[in-house]
Amino acid sequence: MSRLVRCLRRAVVCSSSPSISVRNPRICVLSYQSPCVSISRKFLSSGSYVSEMRKSAFEGNILRLIRSEISSELHHSPPLQPEDRFGPFTVDERPGEQWISLKRKFGDKEDIKIEATMFDGSVPSSKSTSSDPEDVQLHITFVVNVSKGGDGETLEIMCSAWPDTIQISKFFVRKSSKSSPNAYIGPEFEEMEDELQDSVYRFLEERGISDDLAVFLHQYMKNKDKAEYIRWMECVKSYVEQK
Repeated sequence: MSRLVRCLRRAVVCSSSPSISVRNPRICVLSYQSPCVSISRKFLSSGSYVSEMRKSAFEGNILRLIRSEISSELHHSPPLQPEDRFGPFTVDERPGEQWISLKRKFGDKEDIKIEATMFDGSVPSSKSTSSDPEDVQLHITFVVNVSKGGDGETLEIMCSAWPDTIQISKFFVRKSSKSSPNAYIGPEFEEMEDELQDSVYRFLEERGISDDLAVFLHQYMKNKDKAEYIRWMECVKSYVEQK
């Protein structure tokens, strides 16, 4: 990404350089003598011709750089086909979006849905002694919703996924989708009694939500991050190519 940004900046500088002047008599002579091109003095003096050439050069540089970046990404480390299952959960990739969802049934009544973001933060690695800014632990937010039928109530558990562990931050019962945004949703999870905290972790583990999910999400999101980057570049390329 940083390479692309730097290249695009250079493209802007190069394409805006006044390398062609309408006062150059050689250009004027060639323009009028060519049987294929007819350009009026008024058009040349207005600068429209030069503006169009600069725009064309700028777009050409953009396309060249994006095509090169796409080719490089696909050649060196192409994204893999995303997994469509994690244990008992089915995975919805949500292409083009910054999150995925996982769903399963548990027992006769429970419908479980997990919504997980792409990487949304990081902290320095606790095992690192270097000052390398890349040596960090990436963070993923995910929310577990457990519903038991048509009464509208849902148990909602807000969590973090670190590279090899999950961490609960809050849990509460949401009365309905129209619940007040100012409703009381309980204390922070870490403020609760240790025994109660342990019981909530066991509740999730029984439903297939454990540290293994954290490992899966980090592997999945690394692949999705690359796939979305390539998809974004393809969209930009298609837009610039439009005439």
